[in-house]
Amino acid sequence: MKQTERTKDIDLTPLLNPKSVAVIGASRDPDKVGHVILQNYIDAGYSGKLFPVNNKTDTILGLRTYKSILDIKEKVDLAVIALPAPIVPQILEECGKAGVKSAVVVSGGFAEVGNVDLQNRIVEIAKKYRIAMLGPNCLGVMDPRTRIDTLFLPTYKLNRPKVGGVSFVSQSGAVGSTILDLISKEGFGLAKFISYGNAAYIDEVDILNYLMKDKDTKVIVMYIEGINRGKEFIEVAKKVTKIKPIIVIKAGATEMGAAAAHSHTAALAGNHEVYEAAFRQFGFSIAKDLSELLYYAKIFDSENLPEGNRVAIITNGGGTGVLTTDAVYESGLTLTQLSDETKNELKKYMPPIVNIRLPLDLAGDADKERFEKAVDIVSKDPNVDMLIVITLFQTPGADSSVAAALIHKKENMEKPMIVISPGGDYTQMQKIMMESGGLPVYDSPMAATKSLYELYRYAQYKKNA
Repeated sequence: MKQTERTKDIDLTPLLNPKSVAVIGASRDPDKVGHVILQNYIDAGYSGKLFPVNNKTDTILGLRTYKSILDIKEKVDLAVIALPAPIVPQILEECGKAGVKSAVVVSGGFAEVGNVDLQNRIVEIAKKYRIAMLGPNCLGVMDPRTRIDTLFLPTYKLNRPKVGGVSFVSQSGAVGSTILDLISKEGFGLAKFISYGNAAYIDEVDILNYLMKDKDTKVIVMYIEGINRGKEFIEVAKKVTKIKPIIVIKAGATEMGAAAAHSHTAALAGNHEVYEAAFRQFGFSIAKDLSELLYYAKIFDSENLPEGNRVAIITNGGGTGVLTTDAVYESGLTLTQLSDETKNELKKYMPPIVNIRLPLDLAGDADKERFEKAVDIVSKDPNVDMLIVITLFQTPGADSSVAAALIHKKENMEKPMIVISPGGDYTQMQKIMMESGGLPVYDSPMAATKSLYELYRYAQYKKNA
């Protein structure tokens, strides 16, 4: 039975919310993959049962070890297999006999290096015993809520993100780990992380089906090298994007990139233009690089969908306001016109040096009170669908009180509001503060406006879907 002929969805619940985990290949050696995985579970505070499997020692990290998965007399929901590829079929067969419900095969050395028959063997075993098998050649899964963490990357090298609403799906473990590290740095949170490698059994279709129904997942972000079941993928994607956004970056745009993808995860990269056209048709946001992937994820995670594409710009730096105006139009948005009522209200509170027009330049001495009043009044204008607030913290009046005021205003605002704040160490301190408060901050006008446009474009797609 080929993968494309699958008739039943795979249940990923035991994989992503296991009550018990066996680490097969657990090791005393801190440099071994099996040691790092077991240590990560302990460090994460996993509350389920942990069973290290190693036939050469009695204890690892204070836990009793088992010679084989067959020696564990309790139910095991998930087996993480970190052993050389040639013995994985035997280990997976033993997992099947032991009634293990799911498995993550982190081991490489399968179809990605030409060992197609070996990969086919473990797929047949997974089907035979109905094991939800992820991989091989993958990092596996992480969920900060359930504290599962099969990543074989130590926490001192890879920061773990906080709990949040973005689920990240990556065919590449290296790209996945990089994004996790960046998500942690950017300050927005993670719902699920799934690295699926060669997609020998569980693939993009199964994962999307699961995340579509997952109550913790607000936004789905995907790094894809190839798609095994194109028709099924499109069918489930059409359902998902009616409910929640999908942001995708598709590798293999060039002939050489496609060849590299095949040697990396045995993925058939396919025609890039066809993929991109299908993605656009079904409401995906397409990122061209990892920076855009993060920009889009950040805005979808924090912002409500806008009614229209009319933008108001508030700034304390005239030149940056002009650059942002250019970026607004280049991104496909529109700089709105303030109503007469809004202009008259602003005149009551703004000093004479402030020209009451958009972009609204509050001047270089703008302080907390001026920003607060401007945001409060402009956000209520019916001609405004979205706000961009430029805060240049190099100016005399801008300090942490401005950042705090913007966070406070954001808490009670239904319209999308984002911040542009380029700068060095002091600015970065304010950026961390604002993003921790749920306010997305961008370093450049183009990054900000492109992200707003994707939010608007998805809002229109969802409205008409």
